[in-house]
Amino acid sequence: MTETTAIETTAPDMPVTGASARPRSRKRPEIELSTAIIAAAIVVIIARVFLVQPFLIPSASMQPTLYEGDYVIVSTMSYGLSRHSIPFSPPLFNGRIFSRVPDRGDIVVFKLPREAATTRVDYIKRLIGLPGDRIQLKRGQLYINDVPVIRKPAPNGVEDDGGVALPVTRYWETLPGGRAILTNSYGDDSPAETTGVYVVPQHCYFVMGDNRDNSLDSRFDPAMPAGPPRSATCPWDASLDKFIPDDAGVGYVPEEDLVGKAQLVLFSTKPGASLLNPKSWASSFRSDRAFLWLK
Repeated sequence: MTETTAIETTAPDMPVTGASARPRSRKRPEIELSTAIIAAAIVVIIARVFLVQPFLIPSASMQPTLYEGDYVIVSTMSYGLSRHSIPFSPPLFNGRIFSRVPDRGDIVVFKLPREAATTRVDYIKRLIGLPGDRIQLKRGQLYINDVPVIRKPAPNGVEDDGGVALPVTRYWETLPGGRAILTNSYGDDSPAETTGVYVVPQHCYFVMGDNRDNSLDSRFDPAMPAGPPRSATCPWDASLDKFIPDDAGVGYVPEEDLVGKAQLVLFSTKPGASLLNPKSWASSFRSDRAFLWLK
């Protein structure tokens, strides 16, 4: 015997009568609007957590690669999911889910270690050192694991520091693995161009700005407050401080504080432009920096 499933149907032109009849409900417009807004918010949050987020470059520390006023798209799942991938960094969990090790030379967005528990501000630098690496600079020459990085002069350039033009020396550096980056330098005798040897702790990363003399990065003491458990996440060797100016910097970046990888300059505006002032857009828009893929 073959078992069949009956499907009850009602002819569209035959009224339904009896005790079971119910009037068709009609949603009020305000309910439909609220539903649409909630659905849109959920889509935005999902995209923000699992796909991308925008980021505005606030300084000149990554020139000549990134300029103040660049609007960068960041992939938040490039290195796995952390609490910083979620808006406002809620303390839902520690570490990373689906963690992946970054590639040397990636442009990474992260939370500043000393502020990671409280800040909404993101920072952006170039990843130079992986866990276990030995990093040092000698008169501007970068060494990774005691081997000098290939460094070749490039045509000199001009740094745009908040509308002020500064002449700079430029170099092409080829990192282990073959990624070439263009860097700015004020001179090989500038502060922080000669350092001690940084040994990158496990689960931590060493980052630097491409604008080597205008970047408070992993060369500088993170100035972690005394006491909190996070201060031991990436321990700092205070003997390194004697080589560089006494400024609070980034120190080592814990892997859980990575937000994502910078992928694209969507568009760029010169300093002084405001999203709230459309009249400033046309005169400030940098057409040569729109849809610029980052390496």
